Amino acid sequence: MIDLDYLDYLEGFLTESRKENFLKVLKTRTKHFTVAVEDVFQMHNASAVMRSCEVFGIQELHVIEERFGKRIDKEIAMGAQKWVDISAYDSASNCIDTLKSRGYQIIATTPHTDDCLLEDFDISKPSALFFGTEREGLSEEIIEKADGFLKIPMVGFTESLNISVSAAIVIQNLTNRLRNSNAAWQLTEEEILEKRLDWAKKSIKDIKRIEERYYSGVE
Repeated sequence: MIDLDYLDYLEGFLTESRKENFLKVLKTRTKHFTVAVEDVFQMHNASAVMRSCEVFGIQELHVIEERFGKRIDKEIAMGAQKWVDISAYDSASNCIDTLKSRGYQIIATTPHTDDCLLEDFDISKPSALFFGTEREGLSEEIIEKADGFLKIPMVGFTESLNISVSAAIVIQNLTNRLRNSNAAWQLTEEEILEKRLDWAKKSIKDIKRIEERYYSGVE
């Protein structure tokens, strides 16, 4: 449970405008859909996917780093890393097992015999959208364990898009449809409180000193 007194204390250091912006953004955030990227070789592409998640309201991003060590490119992400929750995994199986245990169906974004076009995708089910490497696409392990397959309709000669472009198209389409649906897609009240606390802490420069002062006063 969130310490409401502590939250109120920290938000006292924020401007009214910033607090209002937090509430406005949180009303549009969702965990109904989540995004996972697998072994993205080009670091700026993973960062761009994270930026798309932030812009279109996806709260969580899962990064599988089985083959390539990397870090989120802060310049490309343009501050998005402060507002999106990132979880890292050392294997695809750990990521899949975690997301399935949380009730997500695993959706591989790749051309497949049983694939579904973007506009026909059923948005009612909580789904984890997996995007693969620029060079090889998703691994066979993810393809085999996927509950469904999703592809972007194309009419040109080119058969694939850069991962950051694909992710932006898919995320924008599905989140826009989701917000106009009757699905229970919004964050819970507890989740909103958790993010208000998290974002308040990330917005205060001298947070450690502020926390120490608060807790010493409580004691």
